[in-house]
Amino acid sequence: MKQDIAAIKALLDDRVEKYNQPSFIPNDPVSIPHRFTKKQDIEISGFFAAILAWGQRKTIINNCIKLMDLMDNAPHDFILHHQEQDLPRFLGFKHRTFNDTDLLYLLHFFQWYYSRHESLETAFTGEQNQYHTQKGRLMHFHDLVFSLEDAPQRTRKHIATPARKSACKRLNMYLRWMVRQDNNGVDFGLWHTMKPADLVCPCDVHVERVARKLGLITRKGMDWDTAEELTDHLRAFDPTDPVKYDYALFGLGIEEKF
Repeated sequence: MKQDIAAIKALLDDRVEKYNQPSFIPNDPVSIPHRFTKKQDIEISGFFAAILAWGQRKTIINNCIKLMDLMDNAPHDFILHHQEQDLPRFLGFKHRTFNDTDLLYLLHFFQWYYSRHESLETAFTGEQNQYHTQKGRLMHFHDLVFSLEDAPQRTRKHIATPARKSACKRLNMYLRWMVRQDNNGVDFGLWHTMKPADLVCPCDVHVERVARKLGLITRKGMDWDTAEELTDHLRAFDPTDPVKYDYALFGLGIEEKF
């Protein structure tokens, strides 16, 4: 690594303490699932907040608030009970390249899924918890989402998968929200089959830039293998909760312009 390992760990531990705080919530997409208390509402709102999390954070949050309003601010109840006549309200919804075609299909998928399952966790782990790596879980989730016969081809670009070599930044961030458990109240820790030690670090441009400067990434490009390389280095600092350092890397990048 370019810098002394102990010094890097000390820097990152300090910034985790600084940024993994309730004050992080209001200006981050994680604020959307924090509007809810019901487990399934948190899962659904968190999923859409993560999937739409590219671009300016203010725009992401505003569009997610609009989307939750369209679901009557009761996403699980809306998903389960909406009828055909409830869907025209979503026409014209758009966030960057995500549009109403993508949204209407995902609403259809979630209605199908939640009519059969209690929690979205098994969409990643499998019915019998047969997927034991994050790579396998993300590939299974992608394939499940697009298993319905009317799945639009265009929507696939919005649900990343390691099978396409993607770093899966937004889904890894979503899994951080659902799986990580600590006492600071930013992440939810709702899911227990997956463990924090299993998580892979979300790699946005800020995290990548700081990680490269610290020598935590050596591979060229940003793909799934690069995200795993970064996470392996972070496990050397905390093998039980490596992705807590996402806070430190992100904060150093976007707040401190490290």
